[in-house]
Amino acid sequence: MSQSGVSTESLNVRTLILLSIPAVVIGVASAVVLWVLDITAGWLSAVLWDTLPQVFGATGATPWWIIAVLTLVGLSVGLVVQFVPGHAGADSATTELVAPPPKIIAVPSILLVAFLGLAGGVSLGPENPIIAINAALAVTIIGRLTSKIPARLVALLATAATIGALFGTPVAGALVLPGMVAAVVGGGSLWDKLFLPLVAGGTGAVTMLLLGGNPIAFELEPMGDVEPVFLLWSAVVAVVAAVVIILAAVLLQVMHRAFHALRHPVIFTTLGGLVLGVLGAIGTPITMFKGLDQVAELLTDPGNYSPQQLTLFVVIKVLALVVAAAAGFRGGRIFPVIFISVAFGLLVSALFPGVPIALAVASAAMGMALAATRDGWIAMFVAVAIVGDVHVLPILCLTILPTWLVVTRAPKLLITRRVGDPRPEWA
Repeated sequence: MSQSGVSTESLNVRTLILLSIPAVVIGVASAVVLWVLDITAGWLSAVLWDTLPQVFGATGATPWWIIAVLTLVGLSVGLVVQFVPGHAGADSATTELVAPPPKIIAVPSILLVAFLGLAGGVSLGPENPIIAINAALAVTIIGRLTSKIPARLVALLATAATIGALFGTPVAGALVLPGMVAAVVGGGSLWDKLFLPLVAGGTGAVTMLLLGGNPIAFELEPMGDVEPVFLLWSAVVAVVAAVVIILAAVLLQVMHRAFHALRHPVIFTTLGGLVLGVLGAIGTPITMFKGLDQVAELLTDPGNYSPQQLTLFVVIKVLALVVAAAAGFRGGRIFPVIFISVAFGLLVSALFPGVPIALAVASAAMGMALAATRDGWIAMFVAVAIVGDVHVLPILCLTILPTWLVVTRAPKLLITRRVGDPRPEWA
């Protein structure tokens, strides 16, 4: 008997077929929740950045408007975190991508702060909040309908479904969840263990695509034939890119303590919004928001940006990610890291024209994603998906080895709470 209550002997065809029904339902529901969040946040974003500025004689790129909006978003998020039941769940800076689901009472507040952050231009992605929301909903609803499906398995399926919907493919979920899959399902072959997460992830991905969502997939000029020097370039770019995220992790520890020393979310999240506004005014709107639309903007015409501009984008986005995570906003770190890695890869290609742009971007993405997630599979998946060129994959398979040696003992882009740390007053 496994720890979750699912026995090794129960992993037969009949059981997998029966459990596929809730897996499909969870997949559809998880994608719909994500889609509703995206649509409603997009509507509010259009109001905040397109409609309202015209009333005040400004545009969405006007510096004072950026500062004002993000400061108000910070205030709004702080009010929710401090006063709304559930307090917006756990601080996203302290949670991994895959974490135990929150209590159902926290779901409305998590949804609200994620909605405000996505619409308001905060440099965090939706991944951590939406996974927490979908897992909590699935565990609560399925738990009330039946006690025969373990809560850990339900949470796993919701997580796989949400990751599939976020990335537009169930492969992402299958790659990021192997440890959790093994822990929940118990014995059997690899495909026995992956069967249900793939059902949920595939259903989530297809549902999101049918609803009009876009997968994380771009196309750059192909790398061409592999040359021996590409291995060296890839390793150097990936390691340097990983070091950038490691430095961001060190800065996150310092800034998280500094913001939270102010004790009250209304104060430190409002201050964080003000700082984000100043950073957005300096970096322009391309350095704001979760980053995927901005990646598409960068890759539409990579040669349109000077090395100085790309350097500014990298620096500002790193600072914006750290400030947003440190100041109590709720959101994930993978999507902003993707933007940073693309800007960094384009910078490398601009400074060293002999490095193929696909190789530079893929290597930077792999290095930064590896440093941010400590998951090699998801790092390589993100890298290949961004450039749309599978020819970089064999090189990345070698490049990831020295990069892993650099990141494996380095500080994580995560705040680890120690046993005995006092709980916040508002929790």
